Amino acid sequence: MRESFHHELNRLSTQLGLMCTLAADAIRRASRALRTADLDLAEQVIAADAEIDWARADCESHAQTLLALQAPKGHDLRTILAAIYCAERLERMGDLAAHIADTVRFAHPHHAVPAHLEYDFAEMADAAAAMADRLAELIDRQCPCGFADLADIDQTIDTIHAHVLAQITSDQWPHCVQTAINLALLARFYERFGDHAVAVANRLGFAATGELPFHNT
Repeated sequence: MRESFHHELNRLSTQLGLMCTLAADAIRRASRALRTADLDLAEQVIAADAEIDWARADCESHAQTLLALQAPKGHDLRTILAAIYCAERLERMGDLAAHIADTVRFAHPHHAVPAHLEYDFAEMADAAAAMADRLAELIDRQCPCGFADLADIDQTIDTIHAHVLAQITSDQWPHCVQTAINLALLARFYERFGDHAVAVANRLGFAATGELPFHNT
């Protein structure tokens, strides 16, 4: 019975790892669509968001079954509750990627990001995808000590986010107000993606050690 229960706990980790991989793929493809104004790719990202939604439902159902049938305690209970919490956050990361893709669709056939800000958004995109990739790797290796480094990557996104906001609110902003609003939202999507990744790292670290290493986002 105990061996079977631990097998089910490992399956929860596998489900979370899959969601991380899906989120990384979604943010990477949405960012590529943003960079290239690729409407077809944007539509694919939006459609694929349903897979992440399904993965969350499957993970939560599995976790709730374990709670009901196994009455876990201590570390095992933390692991199951963390899975439910993290599945929700990972689904939101997928939603944010879909929002970026939706912005591409709204702006098409034009590029949503002006040329002078393309580098900033590319940097945020790379950092966001790296965070999701890192989460998947750490979950697969069951290495809670490594989750702390995600906060450093998130700081990179926060810094670029602030830089973008400073530019679009400047008196020298050369574009229209609607463009500024759209860019503020886009930057916010990346910023929130990073925040959710850190929140997942926090909760998984708590499940493993019983301590929250960072303030929850």
